[in-house]
Amino acid sequence: MSGKPRLTYLNGRGRMESIRWLLAAAGVEFEEVYLETKEQYDKLIKDGFLLFQQVPLVEIDGMKMVQTRAIMSYIAGKYNLYGKDLKERALIDMYVEGITDLMQMILTFPFSPPDAKEKNLESIKERATNRYFPVFEKVLKQHGQDFLVGNKFSWADVQLIEAILAVEEKVPAVLSGFPQLQVFKTKMSNMPTIKKFLQPGSPRKPPPDAHYVETVLKVFKK
Repeated sequence: MSGKPRLTYLNGRGRMESIRWLLAAAGVEFEEVYLETKEQYDKLIKDGFLLFQQVPLVEIDGMKMVQTRAIMSYIAGKYNLYGKDLKERALIDMYVEGITDLMQMILTFPFSPPDAKEKNLESIKERATNRYFPVFEKVLKQHGQDFLVGNKFSWADVQLIEAILAVEEKVPAVLSGFPQLQVFKTKMSNMPTIKKFLQPGSPRKPPPDAHYVETVLKVFKK
């Protein structure tokens, strides 16, 4: 082991992408192992690596961690991205949970049947513009700071910039009515660790394509 966290998942976004984002934002280099066959996945289960028979799997600090939320809580705490006290942690948790609900729609979108794609895209746009983004626009305005919680960069900020960029890929003008979020997006995108992650050649994965969907279905088939 090189001492770097080791991430096991498919060569695509999925549930691992938010973990990649958080590690990258914290300035942490990591290694990746990509699952390409059902046999690889079954072997991980057989060898006892996957507590609940699910990936993402992150090996960090001598632990084999599963469950996305637990992994991200650990990383956020370890790298001081989880607020200064319990109240700030509670706010970060609330914001992260809300963003995760929106991201879940984006995660499942590539697996929509062709006849449902347009409807599902409309749902993402509607939820982002009417339910989720207005919350963060208001938080930033009332808070009057660059960041969502306290005046310090946190896990919540990382989740929000990831979500903004993911929604914009599908709905390019989604921020047109959200001036605070436009400023937030620019500031976050220019933070050195995030700017590096947004450059070509970084560990950030491209939007899911047909090959990725096919690989997911092949690896996880029952």
